[in-house]
Amino acid sequence: MYLLQIEWDPIKFIDLGFFKLHFYSLMWIIAFVIGFYTMKPIFKKEGESKDALDALFIYSVLGIMLGARLGHVIFYEPELFKEDFFSIFLPFSFKDGIRFTGFQGLASHGAAIAMIISMYLYRKKHLLHRSWLWILDRVVIPVALGAVFVRIGNFINSEIVGFKTDSPLGVIFVQNGENFARHPAQLYEAFFYIFVFIGLLFFYWRTNKSKQEGFLFGLFLVLLWTIRFFVEFVKKAQVDGRDDYVWFMNTGQVLSVPLILIGLYFMFFYKKKAE
Repeated sequence: MYLLQIEWDPIKFIDLGFFKLHFYSLMWIIAFVIGFYTMKPIFKKEGESKDALDALFIYSVLGIMLGARLGHVIFYEPELFKEDFFSIFLPFSFKDGIRFTGFQGLASHGAAIAMIISMYLYRKKHLLHRSWLWILDRVVIPVALGAVFVRIGNFINSEIVGFKTDSPLGVIFVQNGENFARHPAQLYEAFFYIFVFIGLLFFYWRTNKSKQEGFLFGLFLVLLWTIRFFVEFVKKAQVDGRDDYVWFMNTGQVLSVPLILIGLYFMFFYKKKAE
C-alpha cells in the first residue's frame, strides 16, 4: 500500500436524537442553497423579480430530485416498478416489511433530463417573456456547482466507487468491507466539475456568449458529460455485468453520449439553423 493512500471510514450522519441528518442529504441541501444565491445576482442583472427566482428554486428542487430518482430506477433498478413501487417515491422499502432507507439511488442523467423538462414548465408558468433556452443557459451555472457537492456526498457514503488501484491517490473504502484501494471516482468528478462551473461563470460574466442562445447550455452538456464519460473508465459499473453494456461502454457512458451530442448542436449549429 502506498503511503499516500487513505482509509476512508467516516460517520455518515449526525444523530440529533429525534432525527438523523445524513451528510449526503446535507450536500444536496447545500447544493440547492448555494445554487439559489448563485442565481440571485444573475436574475438581478437580467432584471427578473425575486418571485421569479423563488419559483425557479421550487421547480429546480422538485424537478431535479424527482428526475434523479426516476432516472436511477429506470436506468439501474427497473425491477423496483414491479417489486417495490412505493419505495421509488418514498424513503422507505416495503419489501419484506417496512424499513426506512432514506432517498437512495439518484442518477445524474435523470436529473439532467428532468431539469430540462422542469425549466420548460417553469417558463410556461412564470417567465413567458423569456425563451426556454434563455433559462437553461443560466440555470446550468448553479447546477454545475451543485454537482460538485453531490459527488462529495457520494464519497462520504462510499458509493459510486472506482476500480481497484495501486495509485497513491487510491482510497480504501472501509465501510464497504474492503482492505484494498480503489480510485475515488467521486472526487475525480467533483474536482473537474469545479472547472465546469468556473468556465460557465466566466463565459456568462466576461463574454457575450450569454447572448448566443443555447451556447452556455450546450457548453454545460459537453463539458459535464465528457468528464463523466472519461471518469467512467476508472469507475466500477453501478450494475453488475454492465461494464460493457454497449460495445466498450458502461451504462453511464452510453447515456452520456447523446447529451454530449445535444450540447455540441446547441453550441455550434442551433443559432445558424435559427438564422
